[in-house]
Amino acid sequence: MTSNTPLWTAAALEAVTGGTLHGAVGTITGASIDTRTLAPGDLFFAIRGEARDGHDFVRAALDKGAGAAVVAAGRAAGFDGPVLAVPGSGTDPVLDAMTRLGRAARARTAAQVVAVTGSVGKTGTKEALRHVLAAQGATHASVASYNNHWGVPLTLARMPADTRFGVFEVGMNHAREIVPLAAQVRPDVALVTTVEPVHSEHFASLSAIADAKGEIFSGLRTGGVAVINRDNPSFPRLHAHALASAAGRIVTFGEHEEADVRARRIVLRPDLSVVDAVVMGRPVTYQLGTPGRHTALNSLGVMAVVHSLGADLARAALSLAALRPPVGRGERTALHLEDGAAFLVDESYNANPASVRAALAALAAIETGPRGRRIAVLGDMLELGAAGAAHHRDLAAAVADNAVDLVFTAGTLMGHLFEALPVSRRGLAAGTAADLIAPLEKILRPGDAVMVKGSNGIRMGRIVEALKARYASPPARRDASAAP
Repeated sequence: MTSNTPLWTAAALEAVTGGTLHGAVGTITGASIDTRTLAPGDLFFAIRGEARDGHDFVRAALDKGAGAAVVAAGRAAGFDGPVLAVPGSGTDPVLDAMTRLGRAARARTAAQVVAVTGSVGKTGTKEALRHVLAAQGATHASVASYNNHWGVPLTLARMPADTRFGVFEVGMNHAREIVPLAAQVRPDVALVTTVEPVHSEHFASLSAIADAKGEIFSGLRTGGVAVINRDNPSFPRLHAHALASAAGRIVTFGEHEEADVRARRIVLRPDLSVVDAVVMGRPVTYQLGTPGRHTALNSLGVMAVVHSLGADLARAALSLAALRPPVGRGERTALHLEDGAAFLVDESYNANPASVRAALAALAAIETGPRGRRIAVLGDMLELGAAGAAHHRDLAAAVADNAVDLVFTAGTLMGHLFEALPVSRRGLAAGTAADLIAPLEKILRPGDAVMVKGSNGIRMGRIVEALKARYASPPARRDASAAP
């Protein structure tokens, strides 16, 4: 979509939302809820967040060039710029209007739409699908992890009418949260990457988490395709949800001998993987530009979706070679120390028991230098409920199995892992991520491989940012830039 192509006309905005436009509306070429990232031409939705009311930022949005702002009818009199005043008596009439606009965007497009959920790997899988499908047609996908009650309708509202493929990430923290989101997306293909003990403080059992993930199939269009991980222990439960849906077909993926898309062999290398697979009876071998066994297995789900859409498998296989990890999900950076280079693996976006184990396994595959060590820097895994301490202690076995030399921890919960480790593997246990920056900088040496991971609330990204800022350039260049 070019900048002068309207995403929404003024007439469509009023018709879909039931609102009334005031002022001269500019050309609407996008949609936003955040003035920090708003682009000229965006339609700004003044939704109410947990801490802020979007109405407080309407003036800033208009000053930045928003085509118009969507506001509650009762607040419209306070603004003199182009606004769409929407009626409603609910908790947030602006969010309701955005949802109506998202539904209208879905209804007007002929795009083939994919919905992705799962306890682990949904964002990476969504990005992989965006990557391979973009090579085959106009593709629209969720930004970052816009997968909740505002992220899904916002992504829908941004979707151009001429989109060929739509890829939507759908998340949840509680039961029944996916149902309304799936109803908005109405996917042609719905994929569940895996089911693991994530957000377990809100669920009584792993089966309950599987049921919540299985809600994705409730939104399938009649005759759609349900794609399920055949290796996961929750497969029977997910399969039952798919059978109860409008799906016309169920496609499975994994290493299981009965999987429709099956890995015959996975070759893991430090910077990539090679997958020898069978896709619906057809042999396909491809290189994956992201390392790690977990990403290789999720790529089978990607191939299952590509096949289900009727897209070109061969082109998808070629595209996967150029795939790179999203920021915070395995991105790799060289750290230029005084006497050589170390290696940073940024897994800081989020964490749960399964993803931490996968990250430790990926760290084990990295070849260190002659004096190099594998260093894991781990922050608390949140939302695990009463079993949180045990989940953290249980990571000690994965640390040993993957030959991790040193472990640094941030947070009270990760302190349980630290105590479970032998003294030889203990780096430092700290209260916060920021407390680990200086100690890490002090002990780093050439050849080290450092992996940083933790839940978002622990802000492990601070460590990544600090290490990149200090060691992004070679010492000589740093010295030159510091010279008077």
